[in-house]
Amino acid sequence: MSNTNECHQFLQWVLPRMGLRRRGYRKVRKQVCKRIQKRIAELHLSGFTAYRRYIEEHPEEWRVLDVFTRITISRFYRDYRSWEILGDDVLPDLAERALEERRALRCWSAGSASGEEPYSLALLWHYQVSKKVPQQEIEIIATEIDEHMLQRAADACYPGGCIKDVPRSIRAESFRKKEGEYCLNRKICDMVTFLQQDIRHTMPEGPFDLIFCKNLVGMYYTHEKALELFKKITGKLTDGGFLLIGNHEPFPLEELPHMTLYNRGVNMYRKKSSE
Repeated sequence: MSNTNECHQFLQWVLPRMGLRRRGYRKVRKQVCKRIQKRIAELHLSGFTAYRRYIEEHPEEWRVLDVFTRITISRFYRDYRSWEILGDDVLPDLAERALEERRALRCWSAGSASGEEPYSLALLWHYQVSKKVPQQEIEIIATEIDEHMLQRAADACYPGGCIKDVPRSIRAESFRKKEGEYCLNRKICDMVTFLQQDIRHTMPEGPFDLIFCKNLVGMYYTHEKALELFKKITGKLTDGGFLLIGNHEPFPLEELPHMTLYNRGVNMYRKKSSE
């Protein structure tokens, strides 16, 4: 049996035990398998069967596997259509409401990787939305479990491929090239507050008007675990607040009666008003 088949069988065994959804890993199995194969070599084990025995004998190894199964694929303005809807309709409306209530507009980016998503929101606000509601303030919280990713977000320097979807005029004004990478203007960086949190155990204090939780909970966790987390996440939304998840990510709408579908094309949901 090839290493590839052995790894796939191993993932079929290990992922459900971690509360993870096998189907969510179909496109990234090679990436996860390479990490595990490197670990097997480090431990001088003969293969996946021996590694399974090792895990059963060393329960602390589950923490290592937890790191291996984290997928951090992101770029600025990913799923561009969703940013158009946010900039043209959703954010201006939320900002007007927050202004009437004399408070900051509050947004949360969960699983923010190296900052591409919350920084995209900061750019959208600075260059587009704030011009419509200049008196309004915004507060952007970004959470990420991986310390390495958080350091990359703090550095805010990215390869060219990460910023290819940023509108050209914004790209020219907000990024400067440095040693082959593109570094974001510190003024934009300072709009985002990063916190090291594991969404399974800790979430920032709400409420929030807008929450990004893209390609994280619904994509990789089992239905039971995803439902548990989505209940907590949507509980942190203001009435009328929005949740944006990955375009092809499952969402248990039928089991969350306080939520309604806002835009199927970009997988955006809205919390119903309690009035």
